[in-house]
Amino acid sequence: MPMLRRPTRMWLVVAVALLANIVLASLIKPGEVSRVDIPYTTFKAQVVADNVVSVTATGDTITGHARKPIAVPGSSDRGVDFTTQRPGFADAGPATDPTSNLEALLEQHKVEVSAQAAPAGNLLLTILLGFGPTVLLVFGFLYLMRRASANAGGGILGVGKSKARLYDAEQAGASFADVAGIEEVKQELVEVVDFLRNPERYRKLGATVPKGVLLIGAPGTGKTLLARAVAGEAGVPFFSMAASEFVELFVGVGASRVRDLFAKARAASPAILFIDELDAVGRSRSSSVRLGGTDEQEQTLNQILSEMDGFDTHEGLIVIAATNRAEILDQALLRAGRFDRRIVVQPPDRAGRTAILRIHTRTVPLAPDVDLDSLGSQTPGLVGAELRNLVNEAALLAASREHAQVTMLDLTDSLEKVILGAERKIVLSAADRERVAYHEAGHALLGLLVPGADPVRRVSIVPRGRSLGATVQSAVDDRQNYPEDYLRARMVGALGGRAAEAMVYGVVTTGAENDLRQVTDIARQMVVRWGMSPKLGLLNLSDDGDGIPLLGRGRAYSEATARTIDAEMRRIVDECFDSASRLLAQHRESLEALTTALLRDESLDEQAILATAGLPAASAGRGAEAARPVVVVA
Repeated sequence: MPMLRRPTRMWLVVAVALLANIVLASLIKPGEVSRVDIPYTTFKAQVVADNVVSVTATGDTITGHARKPIAVPGSSDRGVDFTTQRPGFADAGPATDPTSNLEALLEQHKVEVSAQAAPAGNLLLTILLGFGPTVLLVFGFLYLMRRASANAGGGILGVGKSKARLYDAEQAGASFADVAGIEEVKQELVEVVDFLRNPERYRKLGATVPKGVLLIGAPGTGKTLLARAVAGEAGVPFFSMAASEFVELFVGVGASRVRDLFAKARAASPAILFIDELDAVGRSRSSSVRLGGTDEQEQTLNQILSEMDGFDTHEGLIVIAATNRAEILDQALLRAGRFDRRIVVQPPDRAGRTAILRIHTRTVPLAPDVDLDSLGSQTPGLVGAELRNLVNEAALLAASREHAQVTMLDLTDSLEKVILGAERKIVLSAADRERVAYHEAGHALLGLLVPGADPVRRVSIVPRGRSLGATVQSAVDDRQNYPEDYLRARMVGALGGRAAEAMVYGVVTTGAENDLRQVTDIARQMVVRWGMSPKLGLLNLSDDGDGIPLLGRGRAYSEATARTIDAEMRRIVDECFDSASRLLAQHRESLEALTTALLRDESLDEQAILATAGLPAASAGRGAEAARPVVVVA
C-alpha cells in the first residue's frame, strides 16, 4: 500500500470497511430454520391428529416440529417445521377443558411444550446495520471536504484561497528565444529580468524597478507568453492567475484570494505574479453602475491596490498584468507606484510574422517548397496565436493527406481555412452557383481595377463558414496609416459583388450582407472619426471608446448633426457603388472571363486571376495594409 497514492488508499479503506460491515453483520445474525407458515386452525387440527411432536411459544408466536410434513392450505408448500400465530382471543376456556384450552389440548396429545422470552435484539447488530453506513458516509464527506480545502489552500472548501498556478523556476519554461515579432517589447522587459537576476546592482544606486508592468494588446499577441518568458529568463517562480478567478459566489472571497495570492508570492520571492485579463476586476469604479451597497468587484480592486502599496520593491516581487481593454481600467491602477510601466504589444510586422512562423515550425518537418517569407507576407495582421494555429492546421492537413512533410500547399490551404472557415459540403443549384461566381468575380475584378486596392490573393466559390464564396485581399507591405483613397477602394471592392449581380441579373439577393456591413462601418468611421466629410469638417464625433453604457450619457452631438452624418454616409456609399458599377460595365469581358473560370475551377490564385482577367494589378494597390488583418469579401 505504500506505493498507492493517498486518495487511492483512502477509498480502499472505505471499501474494506463497508465489506467488513456486511460480512460481520451476516456472521452475527443467528441462522434460522426454514419453516412453513400455517393457519392456527390447521395447527390445532394437526395437534388433534397427533402429528405435532413439540412446540415452542415466544409470545403469541408458536413454532414447532411435526412427525409428517404439513401442507399449507391453498399452497404447494409442505414442511415438518412450522410456525403459526395464536390469536389473542383464542382458548380462553377452563384449564381442564381440552376443547377450549390450548395447554390442555397439548397435554392430552402428549406434545412437548416449551417457551422462551421475546428477544430484546442484538445491540451490536443493531449498531452495525443502523449506524455503520451513516458513519462511513459522514467520514467520507469530511474527507472530501478536507481534500477540497487542501487543494484550494484552506478555508471552508477553500473559497477564500487563491487558485494561482505556480510554475517553478526549475521547471522547463519559456524564454525570450520563444518570443518573436515583438522585439521592442522584449527590450522593455530586459530591465525587469536584470533586476531579478542582479538586484544588488540597482540597490547600490538607490534605484527601484517598477512594482507593476501592464501589458496591453489584442488577444493572441503574446502577453502571457511574454510574462512567462520574463520568469524563465530570470529563473524565479511564476504565479499565474486570471482576474476572473478572484470573484465568485460569496462576498469577500475576491479580497481574501488577493491577500492569499500576494502572501504566497512574497513567501517565494524573488518571484513574478502574473494577473491575466486584469479588466475583469480592474474596471473603472467611476463608470460602473452600482446596484447595491456592497460590490464584490470593487472590494477586490481595492484589495489589489492596497497590496501593491503594501509590498517593498526590495522584496523582489514584480506584478505583471495583461489586458486588451486598457481604456476601461481604473486610474488608480495606472498611477505611479502601481502599474506605472505600460507596454503596448502590437501585432507583428512582416518580418515578425516570419520569425514567429519559424519558431512554430521548429518541430514540424517542412518540404523544400515551403517559403515562410512568402507566407509571412500573406498574413498581415495575424498575431502569434493565429500563426501557431495556422501551422497546427497545416500539420493536421498534411497528416490527413498522408504527406511525409508539410508542403506549401498544406500551409496555403490551412490559411484559407483559418481565414474563411471550414469547407461546407453543400450542393448549390446551377443558377445559385452562377450567381455566386458573378458576385465573387465582381469583387476580384475591382481589386485589380481600383487604384489603392490591396492585391487579390485568391477568389473561390467553394462554400466556407457562413459564406458561399470569398475573395481574399492582403497587402504586401505593412502600413499603419490609411489614406482616403484606400478606404474608398476598400468600399468599391466590397460593393463589387452587389454591383455585378445588379448589372447581370437586374435583381439583387441577400448575398451582400457581410459586404454591406463592412461598407457601412468604414463610411461611419470616415465621417464621425476621421474627419473625411466636407460638411462636418475636422470633427471627431465618436464616443470615448470605453464601450461602457452609462446611465444619463447621451451622444455628444445634435439631431441636425446626426442627420448630416447619415446623409454623408449615404453619399460616400452611393459614390463608391456608382464607381463599382461603372468599372464593371467598362470591363464586362473580364468579368465574364473570371466568372467562367470560377465555374470551371472553383478557386483561382493570384496568378490565375491576373491571367484570366487580362489586366495588371492596380498600380497603387501594394502600399497599404488593410485595417483588418486580411480583407475578405464574401
